[in-house]
Amino acid sequence: MKKENKQTAVWSAVLRGLIVIIGAFITAYGLEAVLIPNNVSDGGVTGLSIVGSKVFGLPLGLLIGVLNIPFVYLGYKQIGKSFAIYSVIGIASLAVGTVVMHHITPIVEGDTLLVTVVGGIIIGLGMGLALRNGGALDGIDMLAVLLSRKLPFGTSDLILFLNVFVFIVVSTVFGLQGAILSGIAYFIASKVIHIVEEGLSGAKTFKIITKHPEMMIETIRDRLGRGATYSVVQGGYSNEHFKEITCVINRLEERKMKEIIREIDENAFIMVYEVAEVKGGSFKKKDIH
Repeated sequence: MKKENKQTAVWSAVLRGLIVIIGAFITAYGLEAVLIPNNVSDGGVTGLSIVGSKVFGLPLGLLIGVLNIPFVYLGYKQIGKSFAIYSVIGIASLAVGTVVMHHITPIVEGDTLLVTVVGGIIIGLGMGLALRNGGALDGIDMLAVLLSRKLPFGTSDLILFLNVFVFIVVSTVFGLQGAILSGIAYFIASKVIHIVEEGLSGAKTFKIITKHPEMMIETIRDRLGRGATYSVVQGGYSNEHFKEITCVINRLEERKMKEIIREIDENAFIMVYEVAEVKGGSFKKKDIH
């Protein structure tokens, strides 16, 4: 049984990696076939890479790979090893994809509204697929998650602030109109990511009722670096008392949390809530490496 579970886990990891790669190539297609030929950029590190490629004449793929290195390290330290691995796979695939598709024929030209809508949808689909499967194609989210623990601002506020800075930089190369169109495309992409990945920013609360509450909390602490609390609840039908676990995580840790719950008690009762913002208390995670 353990051998079968191990094989299943391996195949699941391989499948997730393939989907992250597909998401990266979809994103690369949106950049090279829609946005870049029409002088429209993306947000985040990818947007800065596009500007750098235009200014210095360097390959876009090279800049995407190099500029994301420190953010991947942040992801490794703050979110976990598996997230960092899938992010490396995704970012490397995005870099390769932009090189392979650099001379591809644009599918939309001239119509600024159509460019922003189509480009935003394609990029959002690709990034959403990557995030849904445990990886990221851009380091801006990882930086925002880290800064939200140091500054009195929420993750979503910091993502917006960081991208305002990016689009100011974009305006120096693509002009004010190009920066505005880039911002619109990024906004559309963010909404598509929300649909695909189910939660662009903020935190999530997990409420878990399990037969192994002590083991569950210990594993969450060891593998996610997150604390949790107990509440004693009583079953309405059985009148049996249970320990209900409450744990708040950021959105990038959701898949790992579900894996932990499934490994320890696949019959655990789980409720997941969207949390717009988390402040104070002990939301800061412990070092897991």
